Amino acid sequence: MSTSIEESSPVLPSLAERLGAATAGPVHAPGDGGFDLSVASFNTATAHRPAAVLVASSAADVAAAVGTAAAAGLSIAVQATGHGAAATGPGSILINTRLLDSIVIDPHARTATVGAGVRWQQVLDAASPHGLAALCGSATEVGVVGYTLGGGIGPVARTHGFAADHVIEIEVVTADGQLRRVSETSEPDLFWALRGGGAAFGIVTQITFRLFPIQTVYAGGMFFDFLDAPRVLHGWRDWVHRIPESVSSSVAVVNFPPLPVLPEALRGRTVLHLRYAHVSETEDGEELLAPLRALAEPIIDTVTEIMYADVGSIHADPTDPMPGAERSMLLRRLPAEAIDEFLATVGPAGGLPLVLAEIRAMGGALARGAEVPNAVAGRDAAFSLFAVGVLAPPIADVVPGALDSVLSAMEPWGTGGALMNFAGGADGAPADRVRAAWGPQERRRLSEIRDRFDPNGLFAAAARW
Repeated sequence: MSTSIEESSPVLPSLAERLGAATAGPVHAPGDGGFDLSVASFNTATAHRPAAVLVASSAADVAAAVGTAAAAGLSIAVQATGHGAAATGPGSILINTRLLDSIVIDPHARTATVGAGVRWQQVLDAASPHGLAALCGSATEVGVVGYTLGGGIGPVARTHGFAADHVIEIEVVTADGQLRRVSETSEPDLFWALRGGGAAFGIVTQITFRLFPIQTVYAGGMFFDFLDAPRVLHGWRDWVHRIPESVSSSVAVVNFPPLPVLPEALRGRTVLHLRYAHVSETEDGEELLAPLRALAEPIIDTVTEIMYADVGSIHADPTDPMPGAERSMLLRRLPAEAIDEFLATVGPAGGLPLVLAEIRAMGGALARGAEVPNAVAGRDAAFSLFAVGVLAPPIADVVPGALDSVLSAMEPWGTGGALMNFAGGADGAPADRVRAAWGPQERRRLSEIRDRFDPNGLFAAAARW
């Protein structure tokens, strides 16, 4: 009696089974109980639908997943918190790094070595008892690695520069499955590209960076009624051209919803939020801020001396997941007419469904190159513009167009580029502005390095340039 081919052929293992056999961390396929939790992003508009997801427990897991993806003809994507993630589909394996959560603080060397799943608040809390501070972003629940690879511009950036400027060593798995430790002296081209060029060159599993001897900062925010916004914003514009590098500041027009969890004075109002941080043992932060306090009476004034570990309170960014879309651009200058155009566009008269439209002052240490050169772009900009909208009914369909209209209004003063960390991506925002922030020589070098380390485009999901 003959046996059919179907009966005699072994059943091939599924992708999830192959991935599970090669790794120690949890592996989930679509439909599994842990799949949705493992692919969930902070930005809930990012809907990951990979062929499988690995919750990596070690760098060896990451290397094995890279090999499995390459053998299966799939690409690889990675996320820790999903604040800025672009959606991945069934042609990818997604690596969740949340279990790579080690933190080692060296108080003598003033360094931190952290795993790819670590969030900034964890580093702040670990460094603070030693009187040390890390160059986190305004939202301290963001992952350390993704933020730093994108450059990293935070609340004290004018004083100490981009976070990427202070990276000492990176542990990264490249497309050939090798775990490499890259630094100024080991794989210097890859080290240059990773610091500011993003995650398109490999999967970072660990990073070491400098800490700073900062215990407290004079910092916080002032909320002004929108009727006072023209006076305050014009005054802020004049003031930022005179401030020392010890001061970092930004302003944002915020549309607060009428939620009971908000302070009563802010519920349902459009306000101007002025953010301030001063780092110095010699200058008087209160005195430097005084000209702005004299412009108008704030609704709420939270500026005071705070522990650096509480630096997230300056911007008070949302901590609950939400479906958002973002747009950003760099500004070469901000004349008086640009201020007027900004307020007319993003204020109540503009009628745009935005949560926030922000302008951050750059310059200071941000304008200088890193001690060890890196790929961070946009150092020649004077300001960065950033706008956010919520992709929720009934406004979800119109939010992307509203965000684009903000950029269009400010185009006369733009550089044509944008910072990578503010590029967005959940709604398919174009990457042209991110690419434009680099000059032709830098773009060419990035492409050459990527072709060398990922010739088959295994990390295609990470590309923004």
